[in-house]
Amino acid sequence: MRLIVSYFVGLVFGIGISLSGMANPAKVLNFFDVFGTWDPSLAFVMGGALIVTFVGYRYVLRRPGPMLEARFMLPTKTDLDARLIGGSALFGVGWGIAGFCPGGALPALGTLMPDVFVFVASVAAGIWIARALQTFTPAPAA
Repeated sequence: MRLIVSYFVGLVFGIGISLSGMANPAKVLNFFDVFGTWDPSLAFVMGGALIVTFVGYRYVLRRPGPMLEARFMLPTKTDLDARLIGGSALFGVGWGIAGFCPGGALPALGTLMPDVFVFVASVAAGIWIARALQTFTPAPAA
């Protein structure tokens, strides 16, 4: 059952990303080009996502527990550290350069554009490198 639900959630996400234009790197790059060919339409997409998330979390977290898990898996860390800020900055720079975020790139794999495959491979390599580096650096004090 969990696999079926995961499939449908991913399908809805992919369709939403594709219909909103967030899988189109040209549209994303135009959103970031405020002083050039600025396209503000993605601001409405992100704003809509924030509203749905805000309402959805309040609704779902009132339930006694999730339907397919033993408990809700929510982040417990609340402090801002160098890893979080650095990772966020790296994500933003990569999004601005490539026009893809990982969430938008995965549905775009269906376009079979070579750029998408290069981006997804680069993200996978970055994840692998980050995990490898974690084994060599001490964990931050909690």
